[in-house]
Amino acid sequence: MIGKLKGTVDEIGEDHVVLDVHGVGYLAFCGARTLGNLPGAGEAATLFIETYVREDMIRLYGFASAHEREWFRLLQTVQGVGAKVALAVVGIMAPGDLASAVALQDRAAIARAPGVGPKVAARIVAELKDRAPAYAGVGLAEGIGLKRDIGEGLAPAPIQDAVSALVNLGYGRDQAASAVGIAAKEAGEDASSATLIRLGLKALSRL
Repeated sequence: MIGKLKGTVDEIGEDHVVLDVHGVGYLAFCGARTLGNLPGAGEAATLFIETYVREDMIRLYGFASAHEREWFRLLQTVQGVGAKVALAVVGIMAPGDLASAVALQDRAAIARAPGVGPKVAARIVAELKDRAPAYAGVGLAEGIGLKRDIGEGLAPAPIQDAVSALVNLGYGRDQAASAVGIAAKEAGEDASSATLIRLGLKALSRL
């Protein structure tokens, strides 16, 4: 059973990458985010692997982190969700965003994944709502609380400014709220927006 591959990128296809590990090319199917973040051909890369063994084939799925792989596994416990749909979901949503979407019952966010209709998205958020916290990663609780506070106008101005700044940089609102939640916990309630942005960006590198 293959759990992790570390080698050199040989080629990147529409839905897969070939990773050369000591002269052996391993083909791993990956989501859009993972493929988009891989370096170019000839560069070193590491993938966390989920190995599927069937009577007629062996298929590898590759992920940028072990956390992303855990979500891939968890999604497939939902009725009607197979590897293709699970890969599509983790392909458009980072683990932190996915955890927030489940916790907030945001079916629309999950339905944006290719091949995921409204009914499947509804089942995902419904069936995983009690299990998501164990897979949430850093900052989910802080992010959910901040999103509520921001929406109700209760969050302090530096926090609201920091979240807005991260959103303007291209991060999702849930992801930005999670990161600023981590930053506020680390820097204290009186931290400036500049400090929260700096620490938030550092937190985002870990989400």
